[in-house]
Amino acid sequence: MEQSKRREQIIQMLEGEKKPLSGTEIARRLHVSRQIIVQDIALLRAGNRNILSTNKGYLLYQPEEHPRFRRTVYVEHGDERIEEELYTVVDCGGRMLDVVVEHEIYGQITVDLIITNRQDAAEFVRRLKGHETRGLNALTYGRHYHTIEADKEEYLDLMEEKLREKGFLIEG
Repeated sequence: MEQSKRREQIIQMLEGEKKPLSGTEIARRLHVSRQIIVQDIALLRAGNRNILSTNKGYLLYQPEEHPRFRRTVYVEHGDERIEEELYTVVDCGGRMLDVVVEHEIYGQITVDLIITNRQDAAEFVRRLKGHETRGLNALTYGRHYHTIEADKEEYLDLMEEKLREKGFLIEG
């Protein structure tokens, strides 16, 4: 299959999905290796296609018709509180889009999360524990940033209030 045609098919697949699609699944459908898909995704991104890479697979970011509100919050906690932090955000009607750490050697490291509900949060934590790995927050002694999103500004206010009450939010 011609490379440009395969990349068009990748975009079509992602447009047709509401949930992330794994590189393995895309490769299976197109009868190529996962590494070829990784390379294709990198080239599509370089061509200004807004493809997010999440822990569950690839997702084509398509802004919704209605406005969404976003904020960046600066938080601190250990791995044992990741699920509690995620639940706090989604229980207030929010979505956690990413995690960002400022590493003293590597600089800014950003990873898309796209956590939209308790099921997403529980799955993320299950995968962390299942792979016996730690969150990115371990690189910066628990301190990190998140972009949070909601349909209403009031939901963002509520998220910040709850994160503050639970001792997650770093002020300033």
